[in-house]
Amino acid sequence: MENKGFADNKTNIETPNDRVIVAEKPLKRGPITSNRVDINVLKSKLQETESKEFKKNLIILSTLIFALGVLGIYLSL
Repeated sequence: MENKGFADNKTNIETPNDRVIVAEKPLKRGPITSNRVDINVLKSKLQETESKEFKKNLIILSTLIFALGVLGIYLSL
């Protein structure tokens, strides 16, 4: 008995992705220009979003602490 393993059991299965497809041309024929982004603008937008999130988290935290204090006072009476 010869056991050659998995090396001899290779089969070639053709899939639709095996064929070479010619890439379609883009719709725009003009030259591609890259718009530059100012890093300071990105930083300011990031700071605005972070400050909004911080305010929201602060409001939620203070509401929870206030509710816990009210609950504690109510249960102690």
